[in-house]
Amino acid sequence: MTTTQNTPVKISECKNLKEFLNHPMILEKVKSLVSKNTATFTTSIMQIVNSNTSLKKAEPMSIFNAACMAATLNLPLQNGLGFAYIVPYQNKREKKTEAQFQLGYKGLIQLAQRSGQFKRLVAVPVYEKQLINEDPINGYEFDWKQKPEQGEAPIGYYAYFKLINDFTAEIYMTYDEVNEHAKKYSQTYRTYLQKKANGQWASSVWGDNFDAMALKTVMKLLLSKQAPLSVEMQNAVLADQAVVKDVDNKEFAYVDNEIQDAEIVMTASEEEFERCKQNITNKETTLQDLCDNGFEFSKEQYDELERLENELQAQG
Repeated sequence: MTTTQNTPVKISECKNLKEFLNHPMILEKVKSLVSKNTATFTTSIMQIVNSNTSLKKAEPMSIFNAACMAATLNLPLQNGLGFAYIVPYQNKREKKTEAQFQLGYKGLIQLAQRSGQFKRLVAVPVYEKQLINEDPINGYEFDWKQKPEQGEAPIGYYAYFKLINDFTAEIYMTYDEVNEHAKKYSQTYRTYLQKKANGQWASSVWGDNFDAMALKTVMKLLLSKQAPLSVEMQNAVLADQAVVKDVDNKEFAYVDNEIQDAEIVMTASEEEFERCKQNITNKETTLQDLCDNGFEFSKEQYDELERLENELQAQG
């Protein structure tokens, strides 16, 4: 049957993301989400996808649903901002690439602030001399005046909040506890550790930015278990690290833990690598932000970006 303007192709028959986003049903959905900003919303999705070759291979519906999740939460998706990300995963079992919604550390803070119920919300790494008394019943004791030695690694991670009604809650996890948590819930981190154990070069968000991911972990666990969660924050916690199947009905597939053959596929191409270098040079982003956003670099690429960032910092 010949397709006319009055009989648009089915959504499943769209040949690419651009055609998908211009489908009348998708445009109607976008309009209901962002009102007059439909063109801006679809353009931003295209920009994010075009900046990463792996996302171009992802199923359009999974990309769109991840973007809708961010829009529903009113969190910007721009690379480097650290609020929310669209991360591609390769589902080898089903032989397809899907996009995953990922909540950023700053996104958690933003949602908590919006609720208007928090006086204070912090998450920090803990070093050996700072932990005075580890008592989960009566409260932990820390000496924050103690500064870590040069190059000292954290022994744990701590998150704390105080509500406007003066209710407080805290959580402390040792480095080993966070590490076990990461291995349990992230297949990509397990793959990273296996490759490293075999002497292979490997890179991952957890492997390259363990402290940042650890801080997000303790904060997320604390808020989800102890805080009065707004509807927004409940949805964000549920959607984090999931392939969003249906935004309205809160249907999520947690591919990173459930699909054993899933692996992150955001390895930077040479073109993307050059763009990353330029963004760092222009101080539009940082190496940590890029890694938090899911980019994986070869050892040579990572070393070059780190060297560039250090040189810029030395120049002031």
